Amino acid sequence: MIQTYSTTIRRKEMDAVLTCMVDEKIGPGELNTRLIQQVKDFLNCDGAVALRSPCSALKYALRALNFEQDQVIMISALAPAWHIQAIEDLGYKSLVLDVDENTGLVTTDIVKEGISNGGRLLLLHETNGILPDLQELCNLEIPLIEDISQSAGASVAIYNEEGALVENKKAGSFGVFSILGLEERDVLTSGGGAILMAPKRREWIVLKKFVDNISSVELLPDINCSLAWVQIKEFTRNENARKEIFNLFHHTCLSGKHKMFIRTQKKSQNVQESSSETENKTEDNSSTMCGFPLVLTSSFKDVKQYAAKKDIEIRQTFENSVIALREEDLSTSCIHAKSLYLRCASFPLYPRLSHSQTAKIAKVLGTLP
Repeated sequence: MIQTYSTTIRRKEMDAVLTCMVDEKIGPGELNTRLIQQVKDFLNCDGAVALRSPCSALKYALRALNFEQDQVIMISALAPAWHIQAIEDLGYKSLVLDVDENTGLVTTDIVKEGISNGGRLLLLHETNGILPDLQELCNLEIPLIEDISQSAGASVAIYNEEGALVENKKAGSFGVFSILGLEERDVLTSGGGAILMAPKRREWIVLKKFVDNISSVELLPDINCSLAWVQIKEFTRNENARKEIFNLFHHTCLSGKHKMFIRTQKKSQNVQESSSETENKTEDNSSTMCGFPLVLTSSFKDVKQYAAKKDIEIRQTFENSVIALREEDLSTSCIHAKSLYLRCASFPLYPRLSHSQTAKIAKVLGTLP
């Protein structure tokens, strides 16, 4: 089933790109407009703009917020390195926050401490497709920009005080603005670029004033939009395939000595679960399966060598993160993030993995040193 789905999707992607090339309309145009409408439907946002880079998306979000350059932007140490590079290139100050070692995310308490140290805006990367307690973060009453590059499609279950489900809110609908990266390792990709979204009409009215006159050199070209369009259209199929593979890997690792990130949300203030109970659950819609990261209890080098002998290529999950870029500067202030950077390995998890490839990776996961 997975192989049939992936073959169909690959053909659709190729057809979309080739059609764009044959029509000789590869710059920003009709497909850019179609992609925006598709994003609005998929993520329930009021308005959006497709740009050539996540850095451009952050630039226009900060302009729309009228965020002053002497104020401090908080980011996770495990966020992609472009976060801190873009902030500094745009002339802003950054405050890098440590993470919770069980989820790899910043928590409300960590952000509160950041606010006490001068943080005035949170650029929240929803790392590994896992969502934090977004309701609590919103209650901190500082601007929030969500980076849903790895969490697109995830949702947050909102419960009332009695523990009854009220609604499911999608990732990207909590921040003042949201950024959906379309880079190579993001859950949706166009080969590069990003979409900047305003979940609500009030924010879109403000943002629209800045993006209406954007130069075409900053807009995402149609040739990239064609690939992103297919990716979003086929997201449910791809995500179901990833979940099937993820759950197999998850089950294989339960009896091993290495750990997985906690991904399942708490149900309500009245219904709490222990960490061990939560960790042993299979996944639900509260997270996106953008990869399979494993927190190692042994050396990454040893595990990589073992996997390589079985023809399985793994990588450091956070090799392109803020902590990787600034390890020396952040070693003492971001202890958990540094530990995860050194010990977290990502195993292949793609919708196009065949059954034989999936079984081979699962076997390696079950026998890791």
